[in-house]
Amino acid sequence: MSEEFALLEPADQPGDEWEALDVSDTEADRIARRQDREFDEFRKRIKDTEQFKLQESVFDDATLAAVYKLVQDGYVDAFGGPVSTGKEASVFEALGGQAGERPAPGTAVDADGDGHPDREVAVKVYRINSSNFRQMRDYLEGDPRFEGIANDKKAVVLAWTKKEFANLERARKAGVRVPEPIAVQRNVLVMELVGHADDRARRLNEVDVENPETAYEVVREYMRRLYRAGLIHGDLSEYNMIIHDGELVVIDMGQAVTVHHPNAGEFLARDCENVATFFTRQGIDIDPDELQEYVTEPEPSDEAGTD
Repeated sequence: MSEEFALLEPADQPGDEWEALDVSDTEADRIARRQDREFDEFRKRIKDTEQFKLQESVFDDATLAAVYKLVQDGYVDAFGGPVSTGKEASVFEALGGQAGERPAPGTAVDADGDGHPDREVAVKVYRINSSNFRQMRDYLEGDPRFEGIANDKKAVVLAWTKKEFANLERARKAGVRVPEPIAVQRNVLVMELVGHADDRARRLNEVDVENPETAYEVVREYMRRLYRAGLIHGDLSEYNMIIHDGELVVIDMGQAVTVHHPNAGEFLARDCENVATFFTRQGIDIDPDELQEYVTEPEPSDEAGTD
């Protein structure tokens, strides 16, 4: 395999698909419920800022409280403008605070000139009122991490946000290149910004893939690593993979399900069909059934037979 689209090294323990995730009220919910002078000033400052004037539907009081808590905790220092805006979520560029610092080649800048490297991050805000929570429930129901979740829009969206954070963590530990998750608070997720707002990373469907064979090898290996870590992406296609600085990055992990999900087989088959269709259009003949067989191949036993 060439250096282009180099694979990551997986961690020893990628995670447990049965881990429990807490979706109860957070400090942000408590801040939103009480009158707090500093929070009120923060809310006014945000709503008066130019880049947020068209985002009233995104930043309700509880969401502002979540952002306020992330700022207080040192995960976000300053907001920039929107990177992308969709029906269910908006993504904003921001400078990450010291609490969210991680070594990240190419992403450290010193915007304020204080000698402290400010890391550019992405802040993803899920809209509670306009999200398709019925579709979200199809992915949450049957996931052992979310048994007993309340059947209401707010609970589903908050669970979805925490689920994406957990899925990103698991994928990275498994050696899959995804945006690094940094912090989560209510319906707000802070993660690595891949690329920059003025030079965004391109989706796979937007670029000419110079070496489709190598790209396909990386994609299928990432699919297998996810599967062995107990996860299936559930919506994998050329629209949910991006290219930046010679890396292939898998994005939009919110809908990823565990291999124990009742619809796991259906989701995996669809992922394989989407990937095979895209790379077949790139000039290489891919059989989706063979891809699925590769992805689900059992991991070799650590106990090698000896005579």
